[in-house]
Amino acid sequence: MGMNVIDIFRERGFIENTTHDEELREYVESGPVTCYIGFDPTASSLHVGSLVPIMALAHMQRNKHRPFALVGGGTGMVGDPSGKTEMRQLLTTELIAENLTGIKNQLSRFIQFEDNLALMVNNADWLIGLEYIPFLRDIGRHFSVNRMIKAESYRARLDSEDGLNFIEFNYMLLQAYDFLKLFDDYGCRLQMGGSDQWGNIVAGIELIRRTRQETAFGITFPLVTTSSGIKMGKTHQGAVWLDPNRTSPYDYFQFWVNTDDKDVARFLALFTFLPMDEIREVEKLDGADLNHVKFILAYETTMLCHGQAEAEKAFYSATANFGKRIIPASILSSSSIARNGATGSADLSVHVEGVVSSVTRDQDDTTPSRAMDASELKTGIPIFKLLHQVGLAQSGSAARRLINQGGAYINGNRVDSDDYLVTINDVADGEILLRAGKKKFFKVFCR
Repeated sequence: MGMNVIDIFRERGFIENTTHDEELREYVESGPVTCYIGFDPTASSLHVGSLVPIMALAHMQRNKHRPFALVGGGTGMVGDPSGKTEMRQLLTTELIAENLTGIKNQLSRFIQFEDNLALMVNNADWLIGLEYIPFLRDIGRHFSVNRMIKAESYRARLDSEDGLNFIEFNYMLLQAYDFLKLFDDYGCRLQMGGSDQWGNIVAGIELIRRTRQETAFGITFPLVTTSSGIKMGKTHQGAVWLDPNRTSPYDYFQFWVNTDDKDVARFLALFTFLPMDEIREVEKLDGADLNHVKFILAYETTMLCHGQAEAEKAFYSATANFGKRIIPASILSSSSIARNGATGSADLSVHVEGVVSSVTRDQDDTTPSRAMDASELKTGIPIFKLLHQVGLAQSGSAARRLINQGGAYINGNRVDSDDYLVTINDVADGEILLRAGKKKFFKVFCR
């Protein structure tokens, strides 16, 4: 018998813990099953930190199962204490409705909702109208306070300075009720979530057992951190969003290109659908070949989130800035990335740290840019001011430090003096290419 979806999860690094190991395997092999994952509607966009559960739903659907995305419109008005040391801001119904639309649009990139192949449900539909006394009588009586306060999510809050608010104390009951509701209405027996959701998931399984005398299942995912110990998706500039209006496809692509060498194979397994036998070969690579792999990782993840056209634009922009990249066909051969470097119309040469690389340029270039009137360059602009103006440095003094440390470039040439004046003579083919460090570019178009 071939691999089932649980085998795929284990092979690709998705599973931290499961309940009923053998029965769970039998359950997913018994035919198409229904599963769900909860998403917090605190913003109109999900971020890279949500990609593991999103990819898990996509794997379920690819294996003929039916995934549900449950958005916590009701619980979002209460707040989940899991993984939090302080009480979160409570949301209004209007804000939640707006956030739901944004979240569904993003999930639609990864899973197909058409023909009821997947569903997005909002727990506000059944939680808002609950009556308190019947809920306590029918649901609350199955919960032991002694057991609840031993759950990691509650224990962390009890030990914190703010303590645990009574509203939040109800969260475990509400999430367990969600599981029971989806079991009753859709026959859903599997809930998945991050490792911080273990206590809530087990509470739902126990509630189904006590009230329906049926078995339900749970899977938790590991908290993904980079090799340097940073939580996945967090950068010095904040979260990396899936919404292109918050994080552009180009910046999204660059986030993945900057993956640490030690994380590349693991991230390919988690965040792409490329075959594992090809990914295992990546673990043997280093140097230039590993850099090729990072471009494939960035291309594949950007394609999943933003579509092939945006992935190609971002790839082109990166090759325009860093030099033409010929990716050998032998590396991750299942990827649809262009193997002959960038494609486009007019050829030009770009100098990158003294190396001349022939690349192409066309309208698909998505490098951050702005237009400038050529008259502004008649008297010249100090390079440190221009670097600050375009956002490559946070201040004029930061720009001076960047220059003095040898990290500022104009048209591929290192800037030696922070007093250097940028003039019309620096315009080549109608533009000026600025660079800070190895990977941050900005184009100024002169008209």
